[in-house]
Amino acid sequence: MNKNKRLYIFVGILVVVILACNMPAGMPTTQPQIVPIDPSIAPSATSAPVVEAPTVSPTVAEIHTQTPSISPSGGSSIYDVESSGTAAERRAPYGDSYNINRLERPFLQDMTYVSDLDIARFSVSQDEAWFYVSIKLTGRDPNNSLGINYGVEIDVDHDGFGDYIIWAHPPYTTTWDTVNVRIFADKNHNTAGLSADKSDAPFDADGYETQIFNGGMGDADPDMAWVRMNAGVEATIQFSFKKSWSGAVFMLGVISDGDLKDVTKLDYVDRFKEEEAGSPVKDKAYYPLKALFAVDNTCQEAFGFKPLGYESKLCPKEPPPQQPRQPGEEPPTPVSCPPHPTCTGAWSVWHEDGCWCEEILY
Repeated sequence: MNKNKRLYIFVGILVVVILACNMPAGMPTTQPQIVPIDPSIAPSATSAPVVEAPTVSPTVAEIHTQTPSISPSGGSSIYDVESSGTAAERRAPYGDSYNINRLERPFLQDMTYVSDLDIARFSVSQDEAWFYVSIKLTGRDPNNSLGINYGVEIDVDHDGFGDYIIWAHPPYTTTWDTVNVRIFADKNHNTAGLSADKSDAPFDADGYETQIFNGGMGDADPDMAWVRMNAGVEATIQFSFKKSWSGAVFMLGVISDGDLKDVTKLDYVDRFKEEEAGSPVKDKAYYPLKALFAVDNTCQEAFGFKPLGYESKLCPKEPPPQQPRQPGEEPPTPVSCPPHPTCTGAWSVWHEDGCWCEEILY
């Protein structure tokens, strides 16, 4: 074998060795074993994974079976004192009679006037199935940024102690809705403290302590009470509630609340002494407002029965004048007040907003 031929053989062997050294390590030299699939655990070729559809709860609108009228009839107006005429003077004209739970406090603690708190009047009407309570506010925006709650207090045995309160919170809409309405009951008879006729402060009680309606959510009757706003000139806020629940005999008043908003503390006059609560009337000793502010309530009107005239919190027969009084001016006196059969050594007198029993010291 000549020299050139040996050289070619050597080079060829060298190339084979180099290629062998550059092959990937661990490369299998045989085909991988194929393990057969057990048909008992294999998914069917014709079935797909089952995906459950999300459970969709019915909306409030879907669960209602009975709704109030869109256009209920009107009712006779029960007037409340307005503070719009004296608001610039940072005072209420009158109408805040603390000892009989008559609050005229549509002001913040610094005596800034809030017209959306100021109740001008209310009325009650009815149809076959419903009562309607229309509240006329001095202001026009129940959805005030203060976050105002409005309520209807019902006294079924007209003894001055509230039995139920229908309580609504914002946001309010122009259509009937229940979602922002609650009803609370007082089952241990202490919403007016120890006595319905005067402030019993300081008194510790639980007010309207039992919720019986939760906006239709899970309630046995989802249609018990409704609220809407701006339903008409006389209905800045309007409530509706079922006769089948309330009955047809009761005393009723309304309230607006932009501060405490706590039905377990009603009546508020039983929580604070008057000197702690302050007063919105400038010529009173406790002016200005202190602990109790941003709240306005009304007297209570009788429905379904003829009142005797001396029921606690009963509205006077004559509406108060709507023109503001000047400082020091006395409120007008009605022709007469009915005699009070339970006042001993006392007279039944006109006290700013109505007739009530006042002790006369001789």
